[in-house]
Amino acid sequence: MLRYLSNPLALLALLLSIPSAASAQAYQCRIPGSVSVPEIAPAGRPRPLPVTGYTLAVSWSPEFCKGREMQSRHRTQCSGRSGRFGFVAHGLWPDGRGTWPQYCSTQRKVSPVEARRNMCMMPSTALIASQWTKHGSCMTRRPETYFKVTRILWNSITWPDADRLSRNDELTAGMLRDAFVRINPDWPREAVGVSANTRGWLRELRLCYGKDFMPRRCNARQYGPNDRAKLKIWRGL
Repeated sequence: MLRYLSNPLALLALLLSIPSAASAQAYQCRIPGSVSVPEIAPAGRPRPLPVTGYTLAVSWSPEFCKGREMQSRHRTQCSGRSGRFGFVAHGLWPDGRGTWPQYCSTQRKVSPVEARRNMCMMPSTALIASQWTKHGSCMTRRPETYFKVTRILWNSITWPDADRLSRNDELTAGMLRDAFVRINPDWPREAVGVSANTRGWLRELRLCYGKDFMPRRCNARQYGPNDRAKLKIWRGL
């Protein structure tokens, strides 16, 4: 897949030819028969800045869902009724110089059809809508294109066995990076960011791309804890 990402024109051609479905690292995924997509009001000021690169943020769902299992707005992802999820896409974020673009002007909304198409990758219609409103609007003219690019990047990655890693009491952020690059050998370690909460539990991976959609070195904010930092992974099962 990375041979396509090295050439933006090849990527554009690929957008028109690949299947539209994408899956999270899910134990199961059952897409609801019908969904509603909420209206998302901007939570900050617009920043229509030039895009310098991209970050694919990938959440570890068991950690996110801890304590949210009974909340109605997180029912699809966290209740277990629609499946059990491992890594899920948080979003594809455009980067800028010093800050990031956000909430660019658009009248387009995510349709229920498009939301359902992505729910095994990003199992929340509220999240799908908010990622388009905040991030996708600064990258493409149509939500369908934004999510198709996200799916291309998502499907190019093999996800590490976080359940197995979670059983290592000596786990560090560096060990997680090692596991990632071992099964994704085209990725340099410095392009694999890790986000943990204040108690040291894994929240997300942050995968860093240049404007050409090739992996590039993360900045310090994206990279997160150093390789020696202790890390824990909540299994949630």
